[in-house]
Amino acid sequence: MASKRIEKTLMTALLIAGGLLMMIPFIWMITSSFKPENEFTAIPPTLLPKDFTFQNYVDLFVKMDFLVYLRNTLIIVFFGFIGLMLNAIAGYAFAKFEFPGNKKLFYLVLATMMIPGQVTMIPVYLIINAMGLTNTMAGIVLPGLVGAFGIFLFRQFMTTIPMDLIEAARLDGAGELRIFFRLIVPITKPVFAVQGILTFIGAWNSFLWPLIMANDQSLYTLSVGLQLLKGQHGSDFGLQMAGAAFMVVPIIIIFSFFQKHIIEGYTISGMK
Repeated sequence: MASKRIEKTLMTALLIAGGLLMMIPFIWMITSSFKPENEFTAIPPTLLPKDFTFQNYVDLFVKMDFLVYLRNTLIIVFFGFIGLMLNAIAGYAFAKFEFPGNKKLFYLVLATMMIPGQVTMIPVYLIINAMGLTNTMAGIVLPGLVGAFGIFLFRQFMTTIPMDLIEAARLDGAGELRIFFRLIVPITKPVFAVQGILTFIGAWNSFLWPLIMANDQSLYTLSVGLQLLKGQHGSDFGLQMAGAAFMVVPIIIIFSFFQKHIIEGYTISGMK
């Protein structure tokens, strides 16, 4: 018993030490975002700011138009959640409706998961360009509304819902939309939770497609704006740290609070 206790204590200490070492760059980024510019050249470097200032964040939103980038990113997040509902509807159709080519179409959807996004980027761009939607928010949002992974996740969970519940609702006179929103959606809350988190993270970090699709700086997202900041203000380390902290902190907070839902969602959906 004593040896096991010592082993457990050593493992815990090693894990804590490793975690702290991994957190040092992140902590330094957060604290450095509140430093004035002259402290970045101090030797030896300081972890905590001597003269605490919010000026880096003020400059971030005044000089760099990060409010515009934030608005565009939130628009993408909003439409991402609309796409989340479309994924759920498609998953429900594949799981509970019998129609010609059901399985073949679902396998075709699954097959698209094996195709790298870089391969389909040029055809998608040509389609969006033919529709006249380049350099528009619609062109940025539309290709990401529906995804094979989301459809697969919802379908896997919804196949476990007994058909007796749906048939009973139909006998009571409920329409298909009412059955979906009043019966299926509450049951599938765990999958909505995990997909909602992943949708937010993906939309918040959207970089490559908005960079390709948008020629106007007013359509840039936070990730594109951060890259622009790095190019235009490469020597302004405080401004860069403020931009990086503003990008990373919301993701860290959301993942910290909802990581349990991510694990539960994968487990319930049968993913290993």
